[in-house]
Amino acid sequence: MSAHATDALVARAITKRFGGVTALDAITLDLRPGEIHGLIGPNGSGKTTLLNLLSGYYRPDGGDVELDGTSLARRSVQSRPRLGISRTFQKPRLLPSLSVLDNAMLGAWREVRSGFLAAALAWPLARREERAIRAHAADLIHGIGLGHAIDRRASLLEHAEQRFLEIARALALRPRFLLLDEPAGGLTGAEIGHLAAILGAIRESGVGILLVEHHTDFVFRVCDRVTALDRGRLIKHGRPDEVRRDAEVVRVYLGA
Repeated sequence: MSAHATDALVARAITKRFGGVTALDAITLDLRPGEIHGLIGPNGSGKTTLLNLLSGYYRPDGGDVELDGTSLARRSVQSRPRLGISRTFQKPRLLPSLSVLDNAMLGAWREVRSGFLAAALAWPLARREERAIRAHAADLIHGIGLGHAIDRRASLLEHAEQRFLEIARALALRPRFLLLDEPAGGLTGAEIGHLAAILGAIRESGVGILLVEHHTDFVFRVCDRVTALDRGRLIKHGRPDEVRRDAEVVRVYLGA
């Protein structure tokens, strides 16, 4: 385990079974602040299962998930955003009838301190909070290149725009760690280039990114470290060039 583990989001020897199938077999992975960590492997290798364990949707059958050296075993999925863990999904989960701005603002719910009554009565604290959240969400929208669509309904966005909006909403939580599940899926080459620029800016801000992705050229280009899985087993971990040249990774995933 890395020396940085006490300042990291860690899957420590984590195992997950579904019936008689072992989806993850004692996998250890640490995600550090200010890095992009790629997670690759064939379909069914356990990538999304690991993301679901880190974000609290599943509980491990063995091992543990830790944040800053503290176990998250008893922490619910709802608590993970409050701890600074945010994520996106393979299919963007937006509210289609709401505007781009309103969707992004939903990501900042953990910053709200005023209660329902205060918000309903528009008391000063609630108004100040809403202004701050709106301004922060607007900054994120412009930052990811959706300023032209800020008032547009989410249902009217192109596929790539929906991908970027979901990232903006996840960032509105002000996360320490951002878990991305195939964000490049369905994007053009130019859009993937824009995604790379966004991820680079997020990394520079000090946020740790776990990138689950099938676009291996993209992974090897933007990531600081890469972990490769196959059928729930860890087959290689290291720098992108090391993983790309590994004979077992080539055999089971990249092809000869």
